[in-house]
Parts: sequence; structure tokens; C-alpha cells
Amino acid sequence: MKFIDLSIPLGIGTPAWPTYEPLQVKYFKRLAPNGANGQLVTHSNHLGTHLDGEIHFYTPGKDIASLTLDFLTGPGVVVDLSDIAGDYDIYTSQMVEERVDVHEGDILIIHTGFHHFGWDQPTADEIAYMVKHPGPDREFAEWCKAKKIKWIGVDCGSADHPMNTIIRNWMPRQAKEADAHFQAKYGQPLADVFTDDKYQLMHIEMFPYGIIHAECVGGDIDLLLN
Repeated sequence: MKFIDLSIPLGIGTPAWPTYEPLQVKYFKRLAPNGANGQLVTHSNHLGTHLDGEIHFYTPGKDIASLTLDFLTGPGVVVDLSDIAGDYDIYTSQMVEERVDVHEGDILIIHTGFHHFGWDQPTADEIAYMVKHPGPDREFAEWCKAKKIKWIGVDCGSADHPMNTIIRNWMPRQAKEADAHFQAKYGQPLADVFTDDKYQLMHIEMFPYGIIHAECVGGDIDLLLN
């Protein structure tokens, strides 16, 4: 058996989801004059490579401690969409199925290539990583339900399209770019594609079905590309 690490490094430079507490480290005692070094480490639970639990968006849902190892492990596929899903693009179930065989109950890891914009990379670009990455529409979510996907992983800031999150309001310059992109590529304004009833659908509409996801996947994911 071979293990491949799909996590990103954790440090004070690791970007947290906007408004979430980043990693903070401070000394509360030092070798001189206190006789020992002691540090206090704090961070939110939405930092670095992490798995969103159902309870994150679904009140009666399971927390992470309730998940079994049987659920967390199992057959899965890694699909490389990096050459067809770029800035602000929408990826679809058809794109996935054209490249890999996905079976009922699989774990699905989506490689967009945006992990190369991660904070520890030579090509680091936090805005690209958190704000410009591709994401799905409701069609993809419904396909995941039909396939009974066990859980999903993405190599970027969110399993949702960033413009289908609060980021659209927080980053107006990029929202304007995305709107122009949507009109040019999809023939519709951003607001007509991601309507209010679709808001954060990969979280709100999926977690009640037990389909959760890991965000900020990275590490050695390139070793697994087909």
C-alpha cells in the first residue's frame, strides 16, 4: 500500500476562509526567564486542508467525530480538469465522466490545478486560489446525489463556485470580471446563473444527503493525475 499526502502545509501564512480566524502562534513563556518555552496556538476549524462536516451547514447533521473510518476511506477517483476549467469557469458532470469512470459510492477528488496558487507554492496567488477558481452549478450537485458520491475533494478554496458564495459581495472587482466572463462564455450574466436559490448549493443542498467535501486539497495530488 502506498500513501500519498494530499494536504497543504499549515502555517501562519495559510489563508483561512474569509472572516475565519487564521493560525496564530504566540509565546506565553520563554526559556529565559521562565525556564521553558511555551506557545499558544489558535485557529479556526476551517483552515488548511479540512473536511466540512454536515453540521457546518445542517443543524441535525453529523460532526466530524461521528464519521467512521469506513466512510472516510474507500474506492475513489481523481479527475484532472485543469486544462478545461480555468478562472471563473463552471465544471460539469459531463466533464468528469468524459475523463474518469465514476461508480456509485465513490470518493471523487477534483483537480482544478488551482492548488498551484496555494500560499506555499512558487506561483502563489491567494486571490486566484480563493476567488477565481472554477466550481459547479446545481447540475453537478444533482449528479453527485444520483451517483451517491461518498464525499468530494477539491484543490482550491471552496467546493462551491466562489461567485456562488459571499465572496461575490466581498470582492466586487473580481465579481465584475466573473460577470463579464459568464456573459462571454455562457451567454448569461453571473446573477442569472447563480441565483439566490442556488447559494452555496454544494454545502446547503448536499450536506443533508450526507455528501460532504474536503477543501484545500493539495500536497502530492499531481502524482495521481491520469
